Amino acid sequence: MPHVREGALHRLFHPRSVAFYGASSDPRKIGGRPLDFIKSTHFDGALYPINPQYQEVQGLKAYPTAEAIEGPVDMAIVAVPAPHVLAALEDCARKKVGGAVVLSAGFAEVGGQGLEWQRQITELARRTGMRVVGPNCMGSINVRRGLLGTFTPSAAGFGLVPGRISLVSQSGAFGGYCLSLIRQRGIGLNLWVTTGNQSDVDFADCVRFYADDEETDVIVGYVEAVTDKQRLVEALTLARERGKRIVMMKVGSSEAGAHAAASHTASLAGSDQVYDGLFRQYGVYRARTIDELFDVAYACSLARKPPQGNRLGLLTVSGGVGALMADAAADHGMDVAPMPDEAQRRLKAIVPFAGPRNPVDMTAQLVNDVTLFEKNFNIMLEEGGYDIVVAFLSSVGQVPALSDELLQQLKKVLARFADRTIIISMLATPEVRKLYEAAGVMVFDEPTRAVRAASALVRFARESARAEAADAPPPLPAGALPAPTKALNEVEAKTVLASAGIPVVREVLAATEDAAAKAAAQLGYPVALKIASVDIPHKSEVGGVLLALADETQLREGWRTLMKRVAERAPGARLDGAVVAPMVKRGVETIIGVNRDPVFGPVVMFGLGGVFVEAFKDVAFRVAPIGVAQARAMIDEVRGRVLLTGLRGQPPADEIALAEAIARVSVFAARNAEHIDSIDINPFVVLPAGEGGVALDALIVPRHH
Repeated sequence: MPHVREGALHRLFHPRSVAFYGASSDPRKIGGRPLDFIKSTHFDGALYPINPQYQEVQGLKAYPTAEAIEGPVDMAIVAVPAPHVLAALEDCARKKVGGAVVLSAGFAEVGGQGLEWQRQITELARRTGMRVVGPNCMGSINVRRGLLGTFTPSAAGFGLVPGRISLVSQSGAFGGYCLSLIRQRGIGLNLWVTTGNQSDVDFADCVRFYADDEETDVIVGYVEAVTDKQRLVEALTLARERGKRIVMMKVGSSEAGAHAAASHTASLAGSDQVYDGLFRQYGVYRARTIDELFDVAYACSLARKPPQGNRLGLLTVSGGVGALMADAAADHGMDVAPMPDEAQRRLKAIVPFAGPRNPVDMTAQLVNDVTLFEKNFNIMLEEGGYDIVVAFLSSVGQVPALSDELLQQLKKVLARFADRTIIISMLATPEVRKLYEAAGVMVFDEPTRAVRAASALVRFARESARAEAADAPPPLPAGALPAPTKALNEVEAKTVLASAGIPVVREVLAATEDAAAKAAAQLGYPVALKIASVDIPHKSEVGGVLLALADETQLREGWRTLMKRVAERAPGARLDGAVVAPMVKRGVETIIGVNRDPVFGPVVMFGLGGVFVEAFKDVAFRVAPIGVAQARAMIDEVRGRVLLTGLRGQPPADEIALAEAIARVSVFAARNAEHIDSIDINPFVVLPAGEGGVALDALIVPRHH
């Protein structure tokens, strides 16, 4: 009943009537707080306390059950002891309540009987179509409706400003803390929910609902673990299609953090690097700190239009802070291009002792002549051609008269350059900040945070452009072989991959020394000689690889050496012989791999060969399958990619062929998701531009069910 459940979710977030199970006359208790909070707001719906022990609660008529209520009930807030929750939800179902928020604890998070109670809640939700948030959650909020369906002290006194940001948190305490920060910073909020144990409504459901919500532009999420890949991917895809900007914090990147997250949610945590790749794949900005989470969300909610590029102009009243901002811009990959020479001369003519290059230093002269503000902006935007300008004004925002004069000039600039983004960094009173924000200008206290926000806007603009470009995964060739059901040797593995469109090296599997010598003569020296055995997946560990054998004498000696090593180091291994392949003389060694993630299934990996993978873990991930554009993005994310550009006279590598190979590996893995545990193409040598690339070695590990 998908349509029924979707409608029920709308009733839960946008209710016209609310029932309160366990309603208390004491507003200090969990059962009393939500009712007390909502009574103090402008909520225009009906409120129904449910408590069979009382005829009245907090001045409102009380009911023994929801069925005793005459009118319809859209939403219920449940705050009764755990043993009584299921009965309350059954009452809701009989009343055809749209959704319930279960604040009560004592379920999967404590184990034992709690697990069984939570299983029954899930079964009820599936059977009836009623949506259930929680249990063990902090509740939900609709700011525009004045619905404070929560007991967190952060909601006391309301004080929330309607805005275009909606937040979902798997952690109740974190969600409450975020609510306090939102109030403190005066950030506009639309919807807020914490999902708790996720017996029914989970993180992905909320992201999907926000994606379809017309009053939400920015989705903020706090996630600890995901257990359903498909639902999350569908939600992120819908959000991207709807043009929503998503900013998320994913915890559990350290071993200790991952353990804490898993024990807290009783969920299976996937690899942190996989989450990182997934977020990049779907245009999600991953924040590493709480400040970053809300700085970026705030900037996205106020940005008038996406920046056209990453040219950043820096305007300042302090040379030192200008240098600080320039350093931050470099760290974030922004282009702090200097002003044109003629524009610099014009700026010097206005203020002879100014710094006109970029950062442009107006100096404290701005206080004596506020018209410098508009003049500098006009020159920077018109002649400098900057997509974004970040202006540092020190504490001007604490002087209302001066800040108002500057705002009037800024409005003229905004009207003239409607396609540009302007960010102000200054200490400001709440009143001044609101005036600037009303004009469409974001205000940051600290200048480097303003620069980081600018870089985030550029990244969103790039991701949006990438999403609009067609990036369908390439089709598998008609003759593609299925994934193996048993272990393969190297040659067999490469045969399977070659059928999927991945280029592999010419090679011969020789069963005898004479056969190897004949093959080497046909292929041409120098050659590589490698042990072929399904029992030795990592040949280098037994000394099973010899390179650059120059002639037949070296080849025959090499054959005997390999056979002796295997006999000594892997005496029980089954041998198919040895692989003879020509040496690839030029190219950059890379690694293309696939690992089966417990949550997301086949995940494709890319990295540069050698120490970049082993020592620095310099790799990028994507959830399979992907298209060539996403594969190119993976290449760009790897720090060692500079090796592909051509160094010390070497030609640039064929990145197009590399991206196509990555995409094809991802498609093969996705098509055979149920049968593959991992794929390792190491190395995949990328030849000079226009010459393609070639897999020199490969390993496919079948999945054992």
